[in-house]
Amino acid sequence: MDWVNPGYRSNSQFDGINPSLHEPISTDGIPAYGKRYVVPARQGRAVLVRAGEQLELINPHGSQVCDLWAFCADGMHEHLSMEHVRAHLDRTIPRVADALVTNRRRAILTLLEDSSPGIHDTLIAACDLPRYRSLGVSGYHDNCSDNLRMALAAIGRHASEVPAPFNVWMNNPVGVDGGISWLPPVSRPGDHVTLRAEMDAIVVMSACPQDLVPVNGEDCVPRELIFVVHAVQRPGEAS
Repeated sequence: MDWVNPGYRSNSQFDGINPSLHEPISTDGIPAYGKRYVVPARQGRAVLVRAGEQLELINPHGSQVCDLWAFCADGMHEHLSMEHVRAHLDRTIPRVADALVTNRRRAILTLLEDSSPGIHDTLIAACDLPRYRSLGVSGYHDNCSDNLRMALAAIGRHASEVPAPFNVWMNNPVGVDGGISWLPPVSRPGDHVTLRAEMDAIVVMSACPQDLVPVNGEDCVPRELIFVVHAVQRPGEAS
């Protein structure tokens, strides 16, 4: 006999709507190479990055955290997995030249460049409406989980779950007592990271809407991010 939980709600459903749902970079997420795309404050965008292509992510103000996910373009059930990355690296923070792996332990991205001091987070789940409820918000609050869901829906994609993101520039050190601190980023205006796709991937970026704890700077003001996709340079092509 099939059992159905009448209170079940799919984790792919979003709790509210912002322009992430209606303003994709293109209908299928395919980018124009070399174009600077903006991820507006509090919103998310999805982009198809093919194997060998490079995604440059820029922090114009230096204070903005980016929640970043990557899904195998041929099967969204395979995705960048922070718990697998930590086991693969034997570290909690990736460094330049590190491969970032999926829940099937295959490399999906490689961290090629990082102009920042290299402080990022792989421990903290994406913010969601229950998180803001716990912080005292009564109405709807933009959140990274919804930004992921909407950014994927905007290009005709779907993920059944919200994996833990790679929180680029997020500064959440763990103390000797095991406690977690919520600190402003140490990144600087104009800092960037560059990631190479090791397989065709749907990459989603959320300009984190957190404005109640200082993860987006001392002033707790979310700001925009910029990203650029660089094409693969084929042998014999001019640079």
